[in-house]
Amino acid sequence: MPQIPSTSPATGKPLPPSYIHTTSVNFVDNSGRTLLLRGVNLSGASKAPVGHLSYLLEDFWESAELGGESFIGRPLNIDDGSADVHLARLKGWGFNLLRFPFTWEALEHEAPGKYDHEFMDYTIRVLCKCRDYGFRVYMDPHQDTWSRFSGGSGAPYWTLAACGINARHITATQAAIVHCEYPFAHEPDPASLPAMVWSTNYGRLLSQTVFTLFFAGRDFAPNCIIDGVNIQDYLQNHFIEACGQLVDRIKAFDGGSLFDDCIIGWDSLNEPFEGLCGWEDLHTNPTKQGSTLKKGTYPTPAQSLRLGMGQAQTVENWTFGVMGPSRNGTVTIDPKGRKIWADPMVSTSQENPHEPSGDEVIGELPDGTHPRWGWKRDVSKWPLGKCIWAQHGVWDVETGYILRPDYFHFNPFTGVEVEFLSDHWKPHWLAYAQRIRQSHEEAIIFVQPPVFAPPPKFDEGELKGRCAYSPHYYDGLTLVTRHWNWFNADALGLLRGKYSSTLQAVKIGEKAIRKSLHEQLGYLQADVIALGHGAYPTVIGEIGTPFDMDDKRSYGWTDGGKHKGNYSNQEKALDASLNACDAWSYGEERDSLNFTIWTYVGDDHTHEWGDGWNMEDLSLWSLDDLTVDEDEDEGDEPKARRMRTLSRASVSSTSSTTSSKARLPVAGVAGHSTNPYTLLTHGARAVRAFARPWPVKVVGRAKDVRFDIGKGSFKLVVSVGWEDRIQNGSEDSDEREPLGTEVYIPLVHYAHPRLLEEDERSRLQRKESKRRWIQKDTGADGDANSITSTSTLAEDGEADERDSPPSLHSGSTAVDAKAEKSHIPVKESLSQPPSPTPCAPISAPLLIRDSTPDLIDVEVKVSAGRFDVRGQTLFWWYDVPAEGEPPKEYVLEVKRRGGVLKPPAKGRRADTTAGNTWYEQLCPEEGCVIA
Repeated sequence: MPQIPSTSPATGKPLPPSYIHTTSVNFVDNSGRTLLLRGVNLSGASKAPVGHLSYLLEDFWESAELGGESFIGRPLNIDDGSADVHLARLKGWGFNLLRFPFTWEALEHEAPGKYDHEFMDYTIRVLCKCRDYGFRVYMDPHQDTWSRFSGGSGAPYWTLAACGINARHITATQAAIVHCEYPFAHEPDPASLPAMVWSTNYGRLLSQTVFTLFFAGRDFAPNCIIDGVNIQDYLQNHFIEACGQLVDRIKAFDGGSLFDDCIIGWDSLNEPFEGLCGWEDLHTNPTKQGSTLKKGTYPTPAQSLRLGMGQAQTVENWTFGVMGPSRNGTVTIDPKGRKIWADPMVSTSQENPHEPSGDEVIGELPDGTHPRWGWKRDVSKWPLGKCIWAQHGVWDVETGYILRPDYFHFNPFTGVEVEFLSDHWKPHWLAYAQRIRQSHEEAIIFVQPPVFAPPPKFDEGELKGRCAYSPHYYDGLTLVTRHWNWFNADALGLLRGKYSSTLQAVKIGEKAIRKSLHEQLGYLQADVIALGHGAYPTVIGEIGTPFDMDDKRSYGWTDGGKHKGNYSNQEKALDASLNACDAWSYGEERDSLNFTIWTYVGDDHTHEWGDGWNMEDLSLWSLDDLTVDEDEDEGDEPKARRMRTLSRASVSSTSSTTSSKARLPVAGVAGHSTNPYTLLTHGARAVRAFARPWPVKVVGRAKDVRFDIGKGSFKLVVSVGWEDRIQNGSEDSDEREPLGTEVYIPLVHYAHPRLLEEDERSRLQRKESKRRWIQKDTGADGDANSITSTSTLAEDGEADERDSPPSLHSGSTAVDAKAEKSHIPVKESLSQPPSPTPCAPISAPLLIRDSTPDLIDVEVKVSAGRFDVRGQTLFWWYDVPAEGEPPKEYVLEVKRRGGVLKPPAKGRRADTTAGNTWYEQLCPEEGCVIA
């Protein structure tokens, strides 16, 4: 590791002790130790306001047209005590990094330039709680296919109207697939939405158009002028300023204390899309599978243009199976004259035709003024009611003829072939980074180009030494088919031209699949060289696996429920992806990757609707999995569902800036338990795959990191040279313990026997407590109007609040049942300019601390040095070579003293091989590999 500077490369200012450097393709602490930052996206639920999950049509359009709703309550309910439980669980899983999704809609839903400062203040409260639990955070301005109102998430509703779009006709024209209106707006059946079909919206008119306007409107739509500027500038300026308002708000809070110590940086726009920029021929779609999924109807851009003007089209239909996409005939889409392009409002008032005639009027006046959103469109150049691409001469509406099929392939002004990343995406990134750094000077700005696209080159002066590369990666075959297959393909290698045919990219057998995943993530890590400097770290911003595999058999929905609670296939899939993020010593070496798994949904996840967004089901934890217990009768109302109802009631009763008058006690929410093993395993799905050992802070470089989930064995090889010595005087004081390497050792795999015994006793107590529930009859007819519970004694003789029915407490924030309760003051709404008060200086009440005795029981071998195990952390000290001496390698090996822990029991569990294919049974991971 090179010498760590004592001043910031971005500002030249002295560095605080908590500063994280981005150098030598790694995150590095201020002492020169290599850091691995790993965690989750918190949370997928942040894509929509509380209570507005994507399958719900009621009030969907009406609320949006009136300015939308606040996102207060996202991503966690900070007022009912559950946030402490969720964050304690995430920290207990070893995570130290959170990607924090928020949406443009959440910041500016009411109208252009009207910001939801109350939500920003709520976000600050959540971030304070994240800091209490020791998390580093990078903020994520999230979007998927532009907006909730175009089948995804991100932009406010009014941006569609600004682009001249009538959102009520999106479904009719199939300009996008909208979950709550699928398959038909007049006859929706949202439960039938196919897996991942939402992502096909990137191949449909709305996303293709709006992203073209956002990134390249000046070039391709010069006539689209609104409030005196091109639509590109109008949209980008509003998006960047909305994010800037949030940064400013955080800076004004407690002197910016959340910056760097908690918030280390800001991701760029999530999964940006090029729209039509660079499209070669509007008559055709790409013949090869790219980043846009081929599934369902698949119109060409030319067909989409006609559909957008209400013209019927017969389009290709595709299916996606285990062998990838295949064409499956054609489908005729008939909008029946309904068009995606909004008409101007026609007033019924004869006295003043420029005034709206009623409160319900939401359209634009003939002069281009919008009475609800406030802008004025230049109708002389951009009249409403007609496709903007027809207005720019791309096609003729009357004949449907495409006049300029290669319009988007060349710059209309220069005739030069379009290069989206350097011509359009990079300028936006630079403008965004500049606005963020106005308030967060030391921010690490993450570089996230379109999916699977290498980043463009930057000058070092543009990156300022504060940068990280944040691509996304999913095992696409598993994600789309919802099945862990015995074969897979090197999809990224295929896209990058590594193979001349698809067959060459096929990998057969689990060992070959794992190696291929490792290689694909290596391609992404190598992309960082394209940034120009070549020394920045990589964070896989999203990675994960679906949990609703095989028709939700893990939920007990198939085969008579015999697979209920069995997540063995999900464990294999997730372990393969995360194992691929570790450094392996074979052939070409590489560093371990930082990552944030998608996702953790604390309150909204259900087995029926998944994460609550477009039938995705990737949450590592679910309230519904708390009910998968052998003592839960089939006819019972799940305890988790009762908890969810109460928790949501707490949020709904909370005013925008004050805490709820009624809070749930921590011991009754979110699967809380005073037993750390219970807290970390109950409700978790495939927990053994993601709660895995890894080197958190390393003196030197972790050159080989191996974890065998089946054997429970962990091996770490460290290479250390003189340049890796502890720097910046961190060991000058005799009073401080020398800094060393720190390794997370999860109790999920290495739990002390006492925790397992307590977990079993707790299960039996729950069963006994349930038997002792009684009903109070209040009338001759015997109707029960209330339920009470006889308390059950815990091990220490006190009433075990975990097993009591959840109840509402008022006045105090709930903490650990054994801890003293303390009130966290709630900050009042900040007036302009913001002058907020500091976070309450209290520690995280439910944190599983390293001082907790007997958490894990391990056998440890080191080739040199000494070690100490405290809580779930192994500290390891070894000699660093003197100057001039060659580097040394040291080896650490860990296994559980009492043998391998099996997956936590969750009710009825079938044999892990049940349901495997004939190939999987004959050719397990250990052998029979063809590659």
